[in-house]
Amino acid sequence: MNTVNVDQPVRRTSTFAIGGDLTVHRLGLGTMQLTGPGTWGPPRDRAEAIRVLRQAVELGVDFIDTADSYGPYVVEDLIREALHPYPDGLVIATKGGLARRGPAARDEGWPAIGRPDYLRHCVVTSLQRLGVDTIDLYHLHRVDPQVPIEDSLGELATLRQEGKIRHIGVSEVSLDVLRQAQAVTPIATVQNRYNLVVRHHDPVVEYCEREGIGFIPWFPLESGDLTTSGGTIARLAEKHQCTRAQLAISWLLARSPVMLPIPGTASTGHLTENLTAGSVVLTDEDVELLTRLS
Repeated sequence: MNTVNVDQPVRRTSTFAIGGDLTVHRLGLGTMQLTGPGTWGPPRDRAEAIRVLRQAVELGVDFIDTADSYGPYVVEDLIREALHPYPDGLVIATKGGLARRGPAARDEGWPAIGRPDYLRHCVVTSLQRLGVDTIDLYHLHRVDPQVPIEDSLGELATLRQEGKIRHIGVSEVSLDVLRQAQAVTPIATVQNRYNLVVRHHDPVVEYCEREGIGFIPWFPLESGDLTTSGGTIARLAEKHQCTRAQLAISWLLARSPVMLPIPGTASTGHLTENLTAGSVVLTDEDVELLTRLS
């Protein structure tokens, strides 16, 4: 593996300390696309998936997000194969608490399972697959409506006390649920769907900024009809000589200092393009124009 240096694109972004003690550059890598169709099974090109992971670290990524449901289990195994023994400073986040029933499950919905015994099993098996003694950041993938959040997060807090988890996060939560979670255990990060189009979690972003909680936007490149030729995004992308995807990532970085975008890809070519977004510097006027698009 090549040695990372300060001239690499991710190193030009600012940093954020997850949980106050895990400092990462704010542009990371999401790994949901490193599977087969429907987030099921192995990737079509396993060698390219391995290259994506290794090249991401070579380009300066020090924050990788995954989940046991990706595959399921496929991506955690890929990460270990590609990167273990892990370089100093690399933070790997994973998630648990979803049931997987086949490639169609994504369309039908992935049922949440928040039982303490199930979550303990998820954590222990993720530790084994990743080849670590402690998971840097562990997200409750979804809140199970059938299980009190105190029970689900209480078990993760116990696992943290046992040294199996360093920091705890939650995913797809409202502001009210986030506050409930905080009453159970310290919450280091929130991972919600958020991008130029999907903005209903703005209150959560603002709360996270006040509380010093990292906000990880998944599906960060979604832009829908906003990419219409001749529109604001197209004009700003031309102005900054960047792609529309790079502009979307750059807007997220400018949106809040606690924002940790994790654009994902199965292609090394797209990886380089995404990570170079950290070099796109938007003006306050640019940010305001993009913010008004939602």
